[in-house]
Amino acid sequence: MLGAWGVAACGGMSGALQVEVLEDEVAQVVPVGGGKAYVVPRSTLPPGAREGDVVREGRLDTELGTRLAREVAEWRARLAVPVPDGLDLDSGASGSLTTSKEQ
Repeated sequence: MLGAWGVAACGGMSGALQVEVLEDEVAQVVPVGGGKAYVVPRSTLPPGAREGDVVREGRLDTELGTRLAREVAEWRARLAVPVPDGLDLDSGASGSLTTSKEQ
């Protein structure tokens, strides 16, 4: 069943797709580099494909998938807000922050 439909669904001859969501019968994929997500039959993906994997020419592209994951992690790290010295986030809040407003 992979045939021509599988090649078109999994990025064509030169494109790459990232698997966004896997369900029992279908998968949502999005072209690497941008574009609209769309649904393909899960059977068109290579065996063992997982969410976040990159598929190129009907095969998993682990190198590109690893690079994309690293780029996302670096981007998230740049967006992170540093915690000021002396601020203890592990202790949690003691009670409701809106108790006085609720009474």
